[in-house]
Amino acid sequence: MGVEVAVRGLTKSFGGRPVWSDLSLTLPAGEISVLLGPSGTGKSVFLKTLVGLLRPDAGSIVIEGKDLPRLSERDLYQVRKLFGVLFQDGALFGSMTIYDNVAFPLREHTRRSESQIRSVVTEKLDMVGLVGAERKLPGEISGGMRKRAGLARALVLDPRIVLFDEPDSGLDPVRTAYLNQLIIDLNQRTEATFLIVTHDINTARTVPDNIGLIYHGHLAMFGPREMLLSSTEPVVRQFLNAQRIGPIGMAEEKDADELRAEADAGVELPPLPPIPLQLPPSDGRVRKAERPPGQWCRANGVTPPAGSFGGVPVGERPTVEPAGQGVAEGRHGEVTG
Repeated sequence: MGVEVAVRGLTKSFGGRPVWSDLSLTLPAGEISVLLGPSGTGKSVFLKTLVGLLRPDAGSIVIEGKDLPRLSERDLYQVRKLFGVLFQDGALFGSMTIYDNVAFPLREHTRRSESQIRSVVTEKLDMVGLVGAERKLPGEISGGMRKRAGLARALVLDPRIVLFDEPDSGLDPVRTAYLNQLIIDLNQRTEATFLIVTHDINTARTVPDNIGLIYHGHLAMFGPREMLLSSTEPVVRQFLNAQRIGPIGMAEEKDADELRAEADAGVELPPLPPIPLQLPPSDGRVRKAERPPGQWCRANGVTPPAGSFGGVPVGERPTVEPAGQGVAEGRHGEVTG
């Protein structure tokens, strides 16, 4: 079962140059959250800070009552056991078979017998669809298979928090779609807390329960998926629409002259496209963390996802909470900046 991660006032800089400052959000236990942002905004740095590989300059990261930046190395080591991390390239050892790569954390951090390790490794490889590839080397399999092998290794110690650093990097749209479905299915099965850093807009629109956007050194917005997908904030609309018009420039924030020129030219950002339904698990069952489709939309006067009736897909998920219950407030509806 996943755990809540409460981040408050987090600030990080390198050589006196700020990466982001006063960043606050709460990752709800067991839910899938996505973190978006232009390149170079420090999303991967945020993941490394969350897991304790980097120390923030200020702020707190509280998990089960423990503030990670203030823990000793010994105590931090224990908290890190709650995490599993899928790195961009899978970070597999090239000289080890897929089996040995997945078994590595068990051999390093547990005292399990080889027969016990074999049972766990086989289970995790089955979860990601890699049974039969155990004896292959990373260089002998496709990029998508390497991602899945890295994911199996991230899950092998049964983490309660799983971090994904651009899992779709280097994958074609079809493999990305398969990976997205796998993430949904694994969240249903493990009930762990997932945080995904990605640039893929389709992933952000269809996979998470919550979305955050880092921009120009701060968190522009964090909240339920539907909140960002219906936002009128220019930076959110520009990013999700992949438009040149708006406050985001090629390298950083556009200056006042550029923005004034766009306004004088009468060019406006187009509205965001309709909100799609969230991907359901493959077996058709409801994830424990899943909210009824259209719940936030109904409570906030936003058009619910297409293909739903009253916020619930026709013929599916017949139990609907009354409008206003479970509405994203506080930790789910944080807006900063």
